[in-house]
Amino acid sequence: MNTDERLENLERELARAKGHIRWLLAAVCVALGVWFVAGTFGPARAGSTAGAPPIAPLVNEVRAKQFILVDDGNNTRAVLYATKGGPVLFLKDETGKPRAALDMYGLLLSDENGKPRAMMGVFEDRSRLDLYDENGKTRAGLTATKDGPALGLNDENGKTRAGLTVTKDGPALGLYDENGNSRATVGVTQTKNPEGKTTTYPESSLLLYGTDGKVIWQAR
Repeated sequence: MNTDERLENLERELARAKGHIRWLLAAVCVALGVWFVAGTFGPARAGSTAGAPPIAPLVNEVRAKQFILVDDGNNTRAVLYATKGGPVLFLKDETGKPRAALDMYGLLLSDENGKPRAMMGVFEDRSRLDLYDENGKTRAGLTATKDGPALGLNDENGKTRAGLTVTKDGPALGLYDENGNSRATVGVTQTKNPEGKTTTYPESSLLLYGTDGKVIWQAR
């Protein structure tokens, strides 16, 4: 696999990851809706702690479909409940903003404005970490698969501007312009020696591209 092919795989990986991110965010929004309804109308929210019966003695086992943790002001700070897909945990700060959501497949962290800023998840045969800016744009994404790790760095418009992969064939770095076109690639691959023996030696390459995508300079 040459440098260009590895960088093309990175672009496909970044596009696939964006679909996973949208799915996780949608799942979190649905779960938050369930949390609000259950927390507002469910039996766990009925009444206040005033006049509650004395604390029961310790028991060996507690079973419930939902646990709600409140602070001294009776404000919901954490909710843990079970779904068909597995348990879900939400954490809120002192202002009531959701700051963390955790399920069986991923963890989502939000800032003080409730906007997602980091997501870590495991999807099928890969794991992924994504970082977002204050506008919700993905600025960095790190993926690990059986073929190796891949790192993508994006600009303020969400366009990938740099990508780095490391596979069994070697590392590859790609640089892109504001339109997502390749402008430079650097790679190191393992190539069989000229005598055709099974041993290999590293071969490096550097390619520069014009605005039309054609190679304008290269060194190997």
